[in-house]
Amino acid sequence: MGKGGEQGGDSGEPAAQIRFYTWEEIQKHNLRTDKWLGIERKGYNVTKWANRHPGGQRVISHCAGEDAPDAFKAFHINPTLVQKFLKPLLIGELAPGEPSQDRDKNSQLVEDFRTLRKTAEDMNLFRASPLFFSCYLGHIIVMEVLAWLMISYFGTGWITTLILACLLTTSQAQAGWLQHDFGHLSVFKKSSWNHIVHKFVIGHLKGASANWWNHRHFQHHAKPNIFRKDPDVNMLHIFVLGDTQPVEYGKKKLKYLPYNHQHEYFFFIFPPLLIPVYFQIQIISTMIKHRFWADLAWAISYYLRYFITYIPFYGVLGSLCLLTFVRFLESHWFVWVTQMNHIPMEIDSEKHRDWLSSQMAATCNIEQSFFNDWFTGHLNFQIEHHLFPTMPRHNFWKVKPLVKSLCAKYGVHYEEKPLGKAFVDIVGSLKKSGDLWLDAYLHK
Repeated sequence: MGKGGEQGGDSGEPAAQIRFYTWEEIQKHNLRTDKWLGIERKGYNVTKWANRHPGGQRVISHCAGEDAPDAFKAFHINPTLVQKFLKPLLIGELAPGEPSQDRDKNSQLVEDFRTLRKTAEDMNLFRASPLFFSCYLGHIIVMEVLAWLMISYFGTGWITTLILACLLTTSQAQAGWLQHDFGHLSVFKKSSWNHIVHKFVIGHLKGASANWWNHRHFQHHAKPNIFRKDPDVNMLHIFVLGDTQPVEYGKKKLKYLPYNHQHEYFFFIFPPLLIPVYFQIQIISTMIKHRFWADLAWAISYYLRYFITYIPFYGVLGSLCLLTFVRFLESHWFVWVTQMNHIPMEIDSEKHRDWLSSQMAATCNIEQSFFNDWFTGHLNFQIEHHLFPTMPRHNFWKVKPLVKSLCAKYGVHYEEKPLGKAFVDIVGSLKKSGDLWLDAYLHK
């Protein structure tokens, strides 16, 4: 570590000397009790700030000891405001002889991606359409109203109840995609407005927690398909994923379940149980454990509205059964859509790639169509969404050609496939990983 010139501030305090650091020094500070970040050649000590980070302490911890300007820009819609929080955390700068990127990243690729982002900003692709999101919210509310009107007029026969369940499932799935938009701050210019409406959509329309979603989902975006960093690939020993984890389990003779059959028991465990069981337990326990009382109040408002609406028709037990059935159906929809972009892709330990390369390795797209856009909440443009999380989804198709062109320039694989093939690839990927586990378990 060296020392350089004087660093003054606006507070009238005596100027302090600038400290210079090497990447090697910054990379050492990636511990739970010692976290530094590199952003645009400046070093920040975020150890104490991490616990107060609005997006959760884990997402910022996952980037500790790294060059993180692209992640920083990807998650914050008002960098100027966030810089005010960063300023007191500044500890120094990169030494003049140090490269701007760490770990031998391709500096030209990194710069070209940042130029692409600037081009997208100049094209106003980060500006949301109020009409699009108003209509989207409107069609969810219309389905909720139609569901109530239908049973009010036609009664609670089996056919009516089945249609009702399908309507409620559709409104819940679409509300899930809509809360995703507000959670990523992609609708309003002000973060505060996004947060308020996010709590309404995920809380009052779905009965879930905004803070639980934020803290979990942002980790996935920062480090997609990275073991011990992306919670979406933490399968609690129920599944083994990718090419390396199955071999590790096999060599250690770990057999929590017969993983060579995971592509078969997947159908009985993952799609039917994720939302009605695992997520429900996790959401409720998280709100209580971390005292997310505002989120809990919003969630209670959902359940009050639901039971006040349906108990007069189905009674308490019948309403509970209907809600469970709707969650069961929605869970299938959610699992197939969210896993098709990631499970068939590379899943491995941290490799410290640049932003573009890390996101491209972990994500793929599904072919565009009106139905695919609606059915997946535009997550068929998963690549563009992962590169630019705060971009309104109705603009993904506009930035897509620019992304494909940049990938072609640097030989980065851009994968796109039909919806049906994407579903089949989930099962095929699980079978491949299961076979790798069995081979290692028996022969290594």
